[in-house]
Amino acid sequence: MSKTETVTLIDNSTGKQIELPILRPSNGTPTIDVRGLYKKMGYFTYDPGFLSTASCQSSITFLDGEEGILQYAGYPIEQLAEHSSFLETCYLLLDGELPNEQEFKQFSTIITCHTMLHEALKRFYSGFRRDGHPMAIMVGVVGALSAFYHDEINIHDPQDRMIAAHQLIAKMPTIAAWSYRYANGLPFTYPDNNLSYAENFLQMMFSMPTEPYKADPFYVKALDLIMILHADHEQNASTSTVRLTGSSEANPFAAVSAGIASLWGPAHGGANESVIRMLVDIVESDNDVQYYIDRAKDKSDRFRLMGFGHRIYKNYDPRARIIRKTCHDLLEHLNKEGKDNEYQELFDTAMELERIALKDDYFVSRNLYPNVDFYSGIILLAMGIPLNMFTVIFAMSRTVGWISHWNEMIQDPESRIGRPRQLYNGALPRDYVPLNKR
Repeated sequence: MSKTETVTLIDNSTGKQIELPILRPSNGTPTIDVRGLYKKMGYFTYDPGFLSTASCQSSITFLDGEEGILQYAGYPIEQLAEHSSFLETCYLLLDGELPNEQEFKQFSTIITCHTMLHEALKRFYSGFRRDGHPMAIMVGVVGALSAFYHDEINIHDPQDRMIAAHQLIAKMPTIAAWSYRYANGLPFTYPDNNLSYAENFLQMMFSMPTEPYKADPFYVKALDLIMILHADHEQNASTSTVRLTGSSEANPFAAVSAGIASLWGPAHGGANESVIRMLVDIVESDNDVQYYIDRAKDKSDRFRLMGFGHRIYKNYDPRARIIRKTCHDLLEHLNKEGKDNEYQELFDTAMELERIALKDDYFVSRNLYPNVDFYSGIILLAMGIPLNMFTVIFAMSRTVGWISHWNEMIQDPESRIGRPRQLYNGALPRDYVPLNKR
């Protein structure tokens, strides 16, 4: 980044002025460095939600919402989705480069060998109510990892940081699957080192000790793709939470647990759940799909089509383009296999919504295309994954992004403990009045 260019800010009330450096990123929007503004001029900047503020510098993920571009370390998401695997993507996000064959083999072996949980953690699960939400269990169990592995973490040691990253990536599927098993009164299933990352998760989710289990290859491929597409997404709410938590030098397990809590919010990680709930409402109503399309167009109606459009992408969500084909292929596979599909009416409704919206000028002109959450929810439901596990799988996928950003932040010499400022609009100074005189 270059600091040779500046922008001049003049205070008309005092005549003071300051030259603020313009930082030119390797790709993306130029950024004004306002760090000297308070010290030299006595002003803060006001930016609710930090929507126009770069809180850090990062080389992990590039996102351009206007053009519909998403890249991991410079690699287009389209190429990674077609040619890579989730574990290779994990290596890329952690290291910044794709591995050679030897490096990938070693990395895969390390992740596979860390999938087991400390046996005492099995008893930790029993402290939750049986009907507790799996995300609540995830928050607690991931935070509890710091009580089991604290002696191995020196956050200023690069090797220790990488060990923690490997542990989180490896153990998250086990933690996620056990959250589901516990809530459903099923015996815990241990990881199998002979299986791939996605296949292992499905095995721990759905296998029974009374009969053999073999994950459908279509499910394995679809899940691996979903995890690649959700591995990172720049400085979103949960990633920023992990960075802010980690800025106090909290251990990585605590930081990631905080990220999971942030992701749990329906405005962040619950979008694909909302898609399915909307489809259920449509199917159970007496109205056809066009009725809901018309409602979505009506400005006086608060109804919105869930899974359409995106806060960041003002173009087609690049992840949606990729996952759309997988969604259609999976539904076609289920039909060809003749599998009993209790959700067929939901899927038919979703495809009809998609068909109409992609051709309707109202949606096309406003870039309200189906997004990644629209398709991922349908895929997960088709695989038999219950609604309350959708965000858990999102968390499992995003863990590598969180820990990559945490690791990058710890190494950044410009990193500081997070301390946002505020625009105070409360009472002016006043004197205390004793209780008996009020």
